[in-house]
Amino acid sequence: MAANRSSNADRRARIEEMRRAEQARERRNRLITIGVSTVVVLGLVGFGSFVLMKKSDEQDRKEAAAKAPIAAEKSWDPAKLGRNHVETVVKYDMKPPVGGDHSQVWMNCDGDVYTKPVPEVNAVHSLEHGAVWVTYNKQAPKGDVDALAKKVGKTKYTLMSPVDDQAGAIMLSAWGKQVTVDGADDPRVDAFLTKYVQGPQTPEPGAACTGGLDAEGAGGAGMGQ
Repeated sequence: MAANRSSNADRRARIEEMRRAEQARERRNRLITIGVSTVVVLGLVGFGSFVLMKKSDEQDRKEAAAKAPIAAEKSWDPAKLGRNHVETVVKYDMKPPVGGDHSQVWMNCDGDVYTKPVPEVNAVHSLEHGAVWVTYNKQAPKGDVDALAKKVGKTKYTLMSPVDDQAGAIMLSAWGKQVTVDGADDPRVDAFLTKYVQGPQTPEPGAACTGGLDAEGAGGAGMGQ
C-alpha cells in the first residue's frame, strides 16, 4: 500500500511538473507574440510617420517652389493677351507664344509629346487651360529631349513639341510666362512645372486637356471653351 501511495504521488508530481512546464511555455509564447506584435506595430507606426513626413516635406518643397521666383523668367501682362476664338492666322509677339487670340480647339495636353510642330493657335488654347508647353529646337541635345519627353509624359496638363525657330534650345511656356533653360536637369524645369501647371496664371483652371486636337490634326470638332 505504501509503495502504491508513493507511486501515485510520484505520478502526480510528474503531471504537475508537466503542467507547470506547459504553462511556462504558453506564457513564453504569449510574451513572444506580444513582443513581435509590438515590434510590428511600432515598425508600421514608424514607417507611416516616415511616409507622412516625406509627403509633408515634398509638399513643403512644392509650395516653396511655387512661391519662389524663377531666374530669367519673362512675364507678359495677362490683361494685354487676347483671349478671343478666331479662325484666322494669328501673329504673336513672342516665340513660342504665351497667350493671345487662338483657335477654339486646344491641343491635347494630357502629357502629350508631339514629335512634329503643332499649330500655335491650338497650343495657346492649351495654355489658357493651365498647361505648360515644353518646346525645343535642333540645338537641343537628344538626351535632354528624351528626358523631357519622359517627364512630360508623366505630367498632366503639359505638352511638348519642336519649335525650330525659337531663340532658346529648350523653353517652357505657360499663359503669360516663359523661361529658357540650360537642359533637362536644370532645376528651373521642375520649378516652372510646379508653379504653372494649373497655376494661378491660368485663365480657365480645370478646363479640359483631352478631347482636343491630336498629333494627326484630328478631333476637337465643335470645341469652344
